[in-house]
Amino acid sequence: MYTTNASRGLPRHRSRHLSERYTRWALRCVIAVLVIALLWLVMAFHLNGQWMFALLFLVLGGSLAVVFTKRTLMSHRYIFPAVAGLGVFVIFPLLYTIGISFSNYSSSNLLSEERVRGQLLSQTYPQAGDAFDLALYQEDGLVRLYLDSPQGQRFVSSPLNLANQETRQIGIQSVDAPPAQEPLGMRAIIQARDSLQGLRLLTPEGTELRMAGLRQFAPMVNRYEARDDGSLYDRRDDRVLIPDQTTGFFVADNGEQITPGWPVNVGFAHYAKIFTDPDIRGPFTQIFVWTFVFAALTVVFTLAVGFVLASLLQWNQLKGKAIYRTLLILPYAVPAFISILIFKGMFNQHFGEVNMILDTLFGIRPEWFTDPWLARSMLLIVNTWLGYPYMLLLCMGLIQAIPQDLYEASAVDGGGPLTNLFKITLPLIIKPLTPLLIAAFAFNFNNFVLIALLTGGNPDILGASTPAGTTDLLVSYTYRIAFQDAGQNFGLAAAIATLIFLLVAGMSLLNLRLSKVKV
Repeated sequence: MYTTNASRGLPRHRSRHLSERYTRWALRCVIAVLVIALLWLVMAFHLNGQWMFALLFLVLGGSLAVVFTKRTLMSHRYIFPAVAGLGVFVIFPLLYTIGISFSNYSSSNLLSEERVRGQLLSQTYPQAGDAFDLALYQEDGLVRLYLDSPQGQRFVSSPLNLANQETRQIGIQSVDAPPAQEPLGMRAIIQARDSLQGLRLLTPEGTELRMAGLRQFAPMVNRYEARDDGSLYDRRDDRVLIPDQTTGFFVADNGEQITPGWPVNVGFAHYAKIFTDPDIRGPFTQIFVWTFVFAALTVVFTLAVGFVLASLLQWNQLKGKAIYRTLLILPYAVPAFISILIFKGMFNQHFGEVNMILDTLFGIRPEWFTDPWLARSMLLIVNTWLGYPYMLLLCMGLIQAIPQDLYEASAVDGGGPLTNLFKITLPLIIKPLTPLLIAAFAFNFNNFVLIALLTGGNPDILGASTPAGTTDLLVSYTYRIAFQDAGQNFGLAAAIATLIFLLVAGMSLLNLRLSKVKV
């Protein structure tokens, strides 16, 4: 006999079968909804001209549908969210950055060619000789506009509420004389300027007038005229603009480039510029060398301080180890930006505590933020303070794993503390510590927060054609080129970011190789 389900009168195996079917159908419905949402994003990005994002979500939606509908790929369902996140937040931004590095993408080459063409075609200018002088007249809490031209044409509008700043079209009527009352002064026109700029005044003949000056309205004429060959004719300056696909600008007859422009492929121009342009190669080389020196010295100093303190904390005759251990780890618990800002105040050249102490003891007040070598020394001091607790924790854990028999044998042979330190402790912990040291090197190689909050990259490197400072790291140098330079050269910044990625990826591969070494 079958054991039946009391509530539904069904055999147990049939009830379980139905439950599994419902679960599968519910899962399929959820997947269908996600796929439809991703397809909607694909269409939205495609219609807005963002084909790279459209392709990303198309691949993501297709992968989701395949992995969760194929039984043979069932084992991949659990890892799919992690792989999808890796693709969206790591691989895609990396590929996008590499793509930008081969273009002239910048603040002046930001829009697509179609949008640049449309923006230029929308530009207007006042028609010469047909300007109307503007006067405002108060009437029952509202304002009338009165226009008068040198040719004797006079127009007046209906009473308007100039608190309304929306763009609107207003009809005006021809009159023989201005209103009888006194016009409002210049102050009233200035206060109503935003509203007046939104008005489109339509004369009885159908001519549209717009604000052309603080006290003038004039017929506005489209400045550019599109031609069949893709060029634009500039009515105001009587010249032809030709689209140049090598520079991404409309170029006039005299070689003038009309902004804005559009992104175009420039190949390896940015990479070549880094290594061939003296105004970029010099600062880049200097910053590149300082980045390696900064990261290496930080690892050496933090390891030295952490190792010595960890060794002292293992000393059997030291009392109150728990208290010392807690105090020494405290800098690791304080948020880094707070410590950096505190040190910035302490190293202040005029009012900082560091210079006050040095002035009292030795009569000197170092210029920490204006002298390049002192600024770099300050960075290393602050970063050593921020990083030594991490090395302290690592060394403490590794030292505790060393067998005490080795120290006892060393004592029998007459070895002292220094012998134990350099002959036993350091050799035994350096191999397992090496991958972590490489990881610390990679972290400090891209330590943007310290540079941004403490020195901002200053003092500047003289003669550089891009924003570059003597304390900049490659990552902060890239940030300044992309977001602080007047031209915001995203293409050049992306090229430098790609080089940084290759360096960090190389260090990561080295780390993986060293991690496989048997200790």
